[in-house]
Amino acid sequence: MTEKTDNSNDGGEVRLPEVPVLVVGGDAACWLTADGEIETTSLKIAAAKVMDEPPLVVHRLNVARHLGVHAFPAFDLLELYAFAYPARQCLPTARGIASAVGLIPSRDLAEQALALFEATNIILSYLTGLNNRQRKEAAEIAFTMGLAGWNWAPSVLSALGTPEKQGRFGGLDVWRSLPEWPDFAPEPPAGDIAVSENEARERLKELLDENSEARPQQAEFSAITSHAFVPRDQADAPNIVLAEAGTGTGKTLGYIAPASLWAEKNGAPVWISTFTKNLQRQIDDELNRLYPDPVEKSEKAVVRKGRENYLCLLNFEEALQGGAAQKSDQIVLGLVARWVAATRDGDMVGGDFPGWLLGLEGRSRITRLADRRGECIYSACPHYRKCFIEKSGRKARKANIVIANHALVMINGATRPDDPFAPKRYVFDEGHHLFDAADSAFSAHLTGQETAELRRWVAGNDTGRKSRMRGLENRIADLIGADDAGADALQAAIMAGRKLPTDGWLARVREATPSGPMEEFLMHVRTQVLARCGQPDSPYSIECAVGDTVPGLSKAAHKLEKTLAALAAPMAKLAKILINRLDEEAEELDSSTRYRIEAAVQGLVRRNSMNIAPWRAMLKEIAAPTPEGFVDWFAIDRIAGRELDLGYYRSYIDPTKPFAEVILKPAHGVVITSATLRDNYEEEESWQAADMRTGAHHMVLPPLRAHLASPFDFARQTRVIVVTDVRRDHMKEVSAAYRELFLASGGGAIGLFTAIWRLRAVHENIRAPLAAAGLNLHAQHQDALDTATLVDIFREEENSILLGTDAVRDGVDVPGRSLRLIVFDRVPWPRPDLKHKARKAAFGGGKYDDKLTRLKLKQAYGRLLRREDDFGVFIMLDSMMPSRLASAFPPEVDIQRLGLKDTIALTRRFITEKEQAFKKNIIG
Repeated sequence: MTEKTDNSNDGGEVRLPEVPVLVVGGDAACWLTADGEIETTSLKIAAAKVMDEPPLVVHRLNVARHLGVHAFPAFDLLELYAFAYPARQCLPTARGIASAVGLIPSRDLAEQALALFEATNIILSYLTGLNNRQRKEAAEIAFTMGLAGWNWAPSVLSALGTPEKQGRFGGLDVWRSLPEWPDFAPEPPAGDIAVSENEARERLKELLDENSEARPQQAEFSAITSHAFVPRDQADAPNIVLAEAGTGTGKTLGYIAPASLWAEKNGAPVWISTFTKNLQRQIDDELNRLYPDPVEKSEKAVVRKGRENYLCLLNFEEALQGGAAQKSDQIVLGLVARWVAATRDGDMVGGDFPGWLLGLEGRSRITRLADRRGECIYSACPHYRKCFIEKSGRKARKANIVIANHALVMINGATRPDDPFAPKRYVFDEGHHLFDAADSAFSAHLTGQETAELRRWVAGNDTGRKSRMRGLENRIADLIGADDAGADALQAAIMAGRKLPTDGWLARVREATPSGPMEEFLMHVRTQVLARCGQPDSPYSIECAVGDTVPGLSKAAHKLEKTLAALAAPMAKLAKILINRLDEEAEELDSSTRYRIEAAVQGLVRRNSMNIAPWRAMLKEIAAPTPEGFVDWFAIDRIAGRELDLGYYRSYIDPTKPFAEVILKPAHGVVITSATLRDNYEEEESWQAADMRTGAHHMVLPPLRAHLASPFDFARQTRVIVVTDVRRDHMKEVSAAYRELFLASGGGAIGLFTAIWRLRAVHENIRAPLAAAGLNLHAQHQDALDTATLVDIFREEENSILLGTDAVRDGVDVPGRSLRLIVFDRVPWPRPDLKHKARKAAFGGGKYDDKLTRLKLKQAYGRLLRREDDFGVFIMLDSMMPSRLASAFPPEVDIQRLGLKDTIALTRRFITEKEQAFKKNIIG
C-alpha cells in the first residue's frame, strides 16, 4: 500500500502509511489490509484487532464507541483532512470523507474501506500540488506536529518536503500573515425610507430563481413583513409584525426581501436574529442568492456571535509561548493554526471550524483559545488590528444584513443602552424562543462559578500557573497612569475581589470548611437545599424555596453583601475616573487608547450593573418576600450525581418585560416570526400566547398580526398516532416500541425524549438489534459529536436513526426521505420546578402547562414536512396524552389511538405506499 518509497526531503511524493483501513457499520467491521485484502469481521473481533496496530479510520472516538472499547491509537483521516483542507467542511464519516474529496460514496462497507484508501491518496496528492509558499508554511507546521508525535507527519512531509529551518513557534505563528482590518470614517445616521409591499414582492421575485417552488404565501408574507420597514410614528412604539408562517411558507427569503431593500435604501444594517446556530447557517446560505459574489457577500452579510465563539489570537499565541503547551497540545494547535490561516471570520462554534474536531481533539483544549472571560485588552493587544472579534464588529456596522442570535442581541441591548451603532430594525426568527432567551439573558445567578469567575476577572489568577486571567491591574493600570485616587481604587477592588471563591471552592463548601464570605454563604445554601428539597440523593439538580432561611444563612448573606459593596464602590470609582480622562484629555488621546478606555468603562459598568447590583439586591432582601414580578430559589446543579455549582437564583416571572424595554421599545421596526407562535386551542385566545411569549403585550401599540397557512397537505402527507398499550415508565416496553417502529420505517427516524436518562436507557437497549438490521444509530449525549454534526450526518444518511432531546426537536431541518418517522417517548410537559410554579400561577394555571406543551408538540410535528413531496408519521408513546393537546396538530389530521401492533403495521404500510408513489414521482 506504499507508493514511491525513496528518502527525498524535497516533497512531491505520496506515501501512505502501511496500516489497515477499518470501517464499521451495523454489527460488522470491514478491513482493508496492508496487502490490499478485504476482510469482514464481527465487532468483537475488530475490537481485539485494533489493539494490535493502529488502523486508518474516520473519527477514532466514534469507531471506539461503536466497537465498545476505549479510545485507541489510530491514523484518523479527519485529522489529515483538517490539515489539508482547513476551514472546509465534511461529514465525519467514511461516506462524508469520500464525498468531500470527489468520490462517489457507497453504502457497502468494503467499498467504503477502498474509498478511504483512495481518499488518503487524493488528499496527500493535493498537498503535493500546493504552491511553494503554501507548501513551506504547511510543512513547517507538519514538522512541529511530527515532533509532538503526530502519526500523519511522515506522510504529509513526504508530500510537502521537510522544512529547512524552524522559527520560534515552529510555523504556528500564522497570525503574522493575517491581514489587518482597515479603519473607516464613522457611518452617518441611518435613513428612514419606507419599503412598500410591492417593493418587497418585487425584491422577492429577484431572489427566487426559475427552479424555485411557486409559493403565494411567501409573497404575502414578504408584503406583510414590509410593515416593519416603515418609519414609526411615536417614540417607544415600534412597528411590530407578528407573523406565524406555516411550515413550507419560505419565510427566510420572505423577510430577507424587505430587510435587504431597507438596508440598501437607508445605509444601515438589519439584524436577523435566531435561537439556533443551525438556522444561522441556513440564513447565511440563503443570502448566497442575494449576494452570489463571495467578495460582495463578505462585505454585506456578516454573522455575529458572542466573543466566546471566536478564536482569540493572543490566547493562541500564549498557548505557544515558551513551549508551554504539552506535546499533545501542539498537534491540536497545529490543526488550529492551519484553520486560522484559512478561516472566513474566526468563528470556532458553528462557523467554518469543523464541529467534529472539538470532540475529536478535546473540546476544552480548543475552546480555551476563545475569549471566554472578558479578558480582552483591546488596543493594548499586539494582535488588535488583526482580531477576528474586532473585525466582525466593524464589518457589521457597514453590512446590510447581520445574522445574530437572540442571546447576543439581548446582552448587547442590556449592556449598551447608549450604543450609537445599536440596530433600529430587527427580524427575530424562531420567535417562539424569545421568552426562553430573555429568561437566560435577564436572570441573576449568584453562584460559586459566577463569583469565582468575577474574582478572576478582578484579581487575576493567583495559582501561579501561566494564564490569560490577568485581572484588572494588568488590563487597566496603564490607563489610570499617575492618578493616585485611581491607583487606590484599583487596589481596593483587587483586595475585595480576593475575598470571592477561588480554586477548590466547591470541595471546601461540601466539607464545611469555607474560605471567605461567599463560600460561607454557599455552605448555608447547600445545607438548606439538602434539608428541604425532598430528594437530596437525586443524581439531578435539586432546589428549594428561599423563605425562612436556615440558621446562619441571613447573617452570611449580610456579610457577603458588604463584601460585594466593597467591590462595587471602587469599580464605580474607576469607571468615573476613566470617563473623566476621556473628557479632560479629549484632544490628546489617540483613537486606540480612547477605545481601550471606553471598553474598560463598559466592562466595569457591565459587571456592576449586570452582576453585582442584582446580587446585592437579592442578598438585602433574602429575609423579605421576593419582590413582585420575580421568583427566587436556591439550587444545587448536578449532572449524573456530580455537583457542578450551587447558589441563589432570581428570574423575572415574565422575562419579556425587560426584553421589551431594552430591545423592542428603542427599535423602530421589528418582525417576529415562527411556524409556532400561536396556540390554537381556543381561537379567541390563539394570539395571546404569541403576545405573551414575544413581549408584544408590553407595547403601547398592538402589533400587526398575520397567520399564513402552510401550503402542505398534512392530512395526505402525514399520520399522527398515539400508542395506547405501552407503559411510558417501563423502559423495556418503551425500548421495544422504539426498536420495532424504527425497523418498520427502515430508519429515517428521530426518537425524541423528555429526559437524557430515558434516551440513554433506550439507546442501550436498541443499539444491538438495530445494528444487526444494518441501521446506523446516532444519539445526542452518547456519540462524541456535537448536535449540529449529528443532524448533518442524519440528513445525509437516508436510513439512519437519531435520538435526541430538546436541541434535536428544535434544531432539525431535514427535507426529503431522511426523515419519515418521529417517535416521542412521552408528553413533554414543562419541568415542574419552582420557576415554572411561579409562572404557572401568574399565567393561567393548568392552561399554561397545556399551552407550553402544545407548542412543543407543534414544533416537533413540524419537523416532518420541509418540502412539498415530504411525508411522515408522528407517534406518541404516551397513552395518557389528553385530547386537549390535539390542537397542536393541524385540524385536518385525524389523531389515531392504536395499540403498538397496529401502529407498527400502519407505519410500515403508510411509508411503503408513499415511497412507492415517490419513486413514480407521484404524491400518493
